[in-house]
Amino acid sequence: MMSTHPSSPCAVIFDLDGVLVTTDELHYQSWLALTAKHKIPFDRMINHRLRGIGRLESLDIILEGTSRTFSEHEKLAMATEKNADYRRRLAGLGPDDLAPGAADLLDDLAAHSARMAIASSSKNAGMIVDRLGIRHRLHALVDGNDISASKPDPEVFLKAAAALNIAPSRCIVIEDAQSGVEAARAAGMRVIGLTAAHGEGNLAGVDDACADLEELTVERIFSLLHTRR
Repeated sequence: MMSTHPSSPCAVIFDLDGVLVTTDELHYQSWLALTAKHKIPFDRMINHRLRGIGRLESLDIILEGTSRTFSEHEKLAMATEKNADYRRRLAGLGPDDLAPGAADLLDDLAAHSARMAIASSSKNAGMIVDRLGIRHRLHALVDGNDISASKPDPEVFLKAAAALNIAPSRCIVIEDAQSGVEAARAAGMRVIGLTAAHGEGNLAGVDDACADLEELTVERIFSLLHTRR
């Protein structure tokens, strides 16, 4: 039987939203409030396109649905307004909002000496981590405040690997969005895709896929380090 302990240091890098916690509905309600105020078309189908995308990039996607033209100053003000609304909604978040299976998986990885990080394009990741009460479990946190380019650019994952002092080839990323999968692969990392939100067929390029964290085990994660691409 293959040992569950890796032969050399490795790291597991988690995306945050949609992996360790789900705040999709909070994002949706905040965008809905903003677009209703400005009379811009918006629905859940558009919201689904925003998964794993930064705030300003998300706003650009939303504005595709209107013929109106907004200046960069106006767009920045709108994104700031949306974020303020979203942060007010985040105030109700707590440890009970951790995704099912997340706490057990974090504990199991720690017991196997895996280094752990969160790599998120969100500038609110620190607040969310603190509301969930999991900062003490992490060896690094890289978020939108630390990067110049959002996923699918690999910067956030490469910075997480550097912060952990682990080679990208020894990092396994857990993602739920296509942009994150592409970013992880561009960083030279293996990727496990969580498919419960949108079906396995919609995550191309993953090395392994499972519905959610409850299906994921330490053995399954570490086994990817022994596979060739």
